[in-house]
Amino acid sequence: MSTNDRKLSYKVPPATLRDTVTSQEHRRNRALEEQKRRRAERFDSTRQLDFFADLTLGPSDDEADDEDPMQGGPDIIQEGMVQFAAMLPPAGAGNSAKIVPSAATPRESAPPVSQESNVQTTGKKRGKRRKGKARQGAADGQQHQTSNRKKPSRWADKCMYAELLEMIEDQNAVQTCRDGIPDDIETGWVAVAPVPVGKRCLAVTHYTSGIAGVVPNTTLRSRVLGKQLMKPFPSPLPPQTILDCILDENWRDNGILHVLDVLKWKGQDVGECETPFRFWWRDTRLSELASFPPPPSAPEAGPEDSTVESSHASGSIPRYQFPYPHTLLPVPYHTNTTLAYFSNTLIPLTRSLRRVSVTLPLVPSQATPSMDLHGAAPPVVELYSVFREIRSDGLLLYVAQATYEPGTSPLSSWVPLQAYADDAHKPGREQVSSAQGGPLDVFERSVLR
Repeated sequence: MSTNDRKLSYKVPPATLRDTVTSQEHRRNRALEEQKRRRAERFDSTRQLDFFADLTLGPSDDEADDEDPMQGGPDIIQEGMVQFAAMLPPAGAGNSAKIVPSAATPRESAPPVSQESNVQTTGKKRGKRRKGKARQGAADGQQHQTSNRKKPSRWADKCMYAELLEMIEDQNAVQTCRDGIPDDIETGWVAVAPVPVGKRCLAVTHYTSGIAGVVPNTTLRSRVLGKQLMKPFPSPLPPQTILDCILDENWRDNGILHVLDVLKWKGQDVGECETPFRFWWRDTRLSELASFPPPPSAPEAGPEDSTVESSHASGSIPRYQFPYPHTLLPVPYHTNTTLAYFSNTLIPLTRSLRRVSVTLPLVPSQATPSMDLHGAAPPVVELYSVFREIRSDGLLLYVAQATYEPGTSPLSSWVPLQAYADDAHKPGREQVSSAQGGPLDVFERSVLR
């Protein structure tokens, strides 16, 4: 390394000194090429082209007439009968097949076996077999228990988890390498903003014997372990549907389940499609779902029991609590990813709060149960709309040509609104300091540069 190179690399963050083979851009391109290769192999296997590789149409009638116009009638194949000789049975096989005895006769010279010795030997063998079976059964039981303990859930690590976008803002580093912003960000990417604050999960639906939206048919699975987050609840989603979602941090108050992406819809695998089509499919299908009134309030209000009791004591209307997520709200996506649109629209949108209209039922007062004692009809539930604010957590970037890939993938990049203290040791995080602001501030300065 020359003296000038050493001066330029002095006090440069570790991310800039890495080899180009391990850079995020190189890993992204390699993952995209590997994904395209697997996709082409799946298409070829689905078409089953190998079965038609040796098929030919043969010579046409016109070619046959041009070759020999005087010849008429079908073509005669000149082949011998030797190849069919192996298919004939041997001579005398028909008579010998009938004479074959059903069981072999014992020889006269063989000594007779006593019955007592047979009984003793069989008794010893049975005892050994029983002990062996008991030991084998105990070993199988222990192995089955250990396999059940170590067996992970089928829904574990199935979400497409984005990597943190590696950005470099140091002036010396910019002279030696790139700032981390993709070169094709204006043409080959899709932005998702604002990404709400919440818990990442999978929404999985299954077949039920009742009406969708009334009978519980949806289960939420955690991103890492695939565990069930809550009891199954009803939703208008069709069966055999898998959605990548974010459970809102205040879902008890607004009942919102944010839909980020779609893996499968009504048994059809949508995850193999490209990013713009998946987001278009998500918005189109969610807009076609039927709407249902909000469910009755949750029996337990959790940490807000004191506020509910105080509202009852004062005679005011108690606060409504959703028992399960009720509203499926898609996260907005943007195909326009020009630098001007980033600086003027997307980045300010990521920093702002999102206001969403939510329909709530008017909780009846304490006088309602007394009406049921006189045999009167239940009161009609009144609905009213309120606006709820949703906090933003950051900005997501997806490669437009990429399909949905479970697990952590470089094909999706994450630009959080604020830096996290527990991620300071991760690649791309060490160069972001408190003086420079959050990662979104660094991203904005890199875009405007």
